[in-house]
Amino acid sequence: MEQPDKIKIGIVEDQVLFREGVKAILNNWDNFSVVFESADGYSVVDKLSTAAILPDVMLVDLSLPPKDKKEYSGLHVTMALGELYPEMKVLVLSVHDDENFITELVKHGAHGYLVKDCDPQELHDAIVSVHTMGSYINARTLKAIQGSMARKVKAKKLLVNISPREEEILQLTCQQLTAEEIAEKLFISVKTVNGHRNNLLIKTGSRNVTGLVIYAIKNDIVSLI
Repeated sequence: MEQPDKIKIGIVEDQVLFREGVKAILNNWDNFSVVFESADGYSVVDKLSTAAILPDVMLVDLSLPPKDKKEYSGLHVTMALGELYPEMKVLVLSVHDDENFITELVKHGAHGYLVKDCDPQELHDAIVSVHTMGSYINARTLKAIQGSMARKVKAKKLLVNISPREEEILQLTCQQLTAEEIAEKLFISVKTVNGHRNNLLIKTGSRNVTGLVIYAIKNDIVSLI
């Protein structure tokens, strides 16, 4: 029986050796439990529908086998999970460190993106981050996205009507603060923080907290040094 304090993890990865390696690494930490595995993306939804335990965080390989010669990548899995299991967090793993992949995945609901040769400790921290705070994008990736956005939008501003308080909460969210930490810092309730975050999601058209981070970078609300 799974311990309630453990983060339940699923792995969608077609390479057996890599999947077993990741599982072994994750099982070395007491706060993780691998509860789901799939060697392809197209059967994930069916498998989840009969699973006794659902993952909190799903690690999804970007490159996955096709279904009847039709592409079914990590992007397709991310979109399907976002629609059917909106509370489940998706952390995409890829051999590519490309800002175009990252922004496209975030736009479609991914909560974070990691390159497969990352350090095991970063994998640990990313899983904890998406589970507790709703997002994880490392500094290297954020800088790549910032550069990409700067080239695309230049002087054009895409800001909607965001209040000073909402902007303040957005900035603190980009610093990876939890709702509880933001509430304590601003002397407001957690309920109020979550209310502002929900308004921000609606106003910016973002699917999750990671989308808010990308929006903030795109509109120069935050800047990385």
